[in-house]
Amino acid sequence: MQSGGASFFDFAPYRLSGVVYGTLLNHQPSLAALGGSVNEAPYKAAPKAPVLYVKPRNTLNRDGAPVVMPEGVDALQVGAALGVVMGKTACHLTRANALAHVAGYTVVNDVSVPHDSFYRPSIRLKAHDGFCPISHDVTPAQQVAHPDQLKVNVWVDGKLVHETSTGQRTRDVAQLLVDVTEFMTLQPGDVLMMGVSADAPEAKAGQRVEIEIESVGRLHNTFVAAQGVDA
Repeated sequence: MQSGGASFFDFAPYRLSGVVYGTLLNHQPSLAALGGSVNEAPYKAAPKAPVLYVKPRNTLNRDGAPVVMPEGVDALQVGAALGVVMGKTACHLTRANALAHVAGYTVVNDVSVPHDSFYRPSIRLKAHDGFCPISHDVTPAQQVAHPDQLKVNVWVDGKLVHETSTGQRTRDVAQLLVDVTEFMTLQPGDVLMMGVSADAPEAKAGQRVEIEIESVGRLHNTFVAAQGVDA
């Protein structure tokens, strides 16, 4: 179902490494929608640093490949996200040099089982096999003049169900790179997702999902029931 092989990443000169990082609560409306709950236990405040997680290698999936729904799950959340593909080793970046470390941008579907745990979702909700389709195209950074101002659209079975953008981020691309590389090094080929926008749509088995990010590209996958896939 998922790719699994090293060839999945051989999009020279980018060679995606397989380390795909997600970012939670980076969309300002998503954080605002939580209201006063962000000040309650156990967190007691809005996050002051990037809230990251990893999409493991087993989640990686190709453009056009099926996304298999776990048994007992009626719908999956479609997580349209801009993927920032690193081109240079990045450690302790500044806003002045952060974007110079970016090779390009791609379209990612950060698929999840719908959940209400916004700070620390269980890995079982985000890390099923095939839960991270990535476009086979990486658009060079120099062709994307304004990565924080791109339209993002999601279609389900040809119907436009979600219109958003890469804007309204708590941390834009440059600032997210600055804050992340303050405590960890990003390697060439790593992918850092900018986060999913509020009110992400859902799709059911049998439905075709298409994500388009302006100036970057398109990604499409069909969600299928587990029993519809060969073992």
